[in-house]
Amino acid sequence: MGAIVRAEQRTEAASVEEGQSQYLTFLLGGEMFAIPILNIKEIIEYGSLTTVPMMPAFIRGVINLRGNVVPVVDLSVRFGRKAAAVTKRTCIVIIEIETGDEKQDVGVVVDSVSEVLEIPRTEVEQAPSFGAKIRADFIRGMGKINGKFVIILAVNHVLSIDEMAMLGQAGGAEPEILAPV
Repeated sequence: MGAIVRAEQRTEAASVEEGQSQYLTFLLGGEMFAIPILNIKEIIEYGSLTTVPMMPAFIRGVINLRGNVVPVVDLSVRFGRKAAAVTKRTCIVIIEIETGDEKQDVGVVVDSVSEVLEIPRTEVEQAPSFGAKIRADFIRGMGKINGKFVIILAVNHVLSIDEMAMLGQAGGAEPEILAPV
């Protein structure tokens, strides 16, 4: 499982001029989503997943990423949709999330990665309270690009280790499996 793209120095992304934000855009079920580039560690090919029994349906399994166990979340299932079919363009985006004072790597399965875009803050609208097919707290905002909307995800809500552990407990799984490694 080789790295396709590795995030460059975070200082470069942080030095984006004031009023701009960079996002990695990707497709999921035909819809365009975005994640702030500062949360992205790398993008890898889909494969070498180890399934873990008694996990919630949205946990596809775990991968070994340079000696670390990284849980892999199927965003389609997390959003209440059916599991996405794996194609040649399917990949895993490794995202760094904050869990209290610690950081945790979590992989997310996406249909395909599009590009890194700069979306001016003036082109980001508040998340709608209705109409979206995912929970409102999962949406950080709606970015406008060439007259179309891109859903900007609030990764710390979507990939909340505490919430996923509670859902795992409800399903009879051991929450320790999802604890930071």
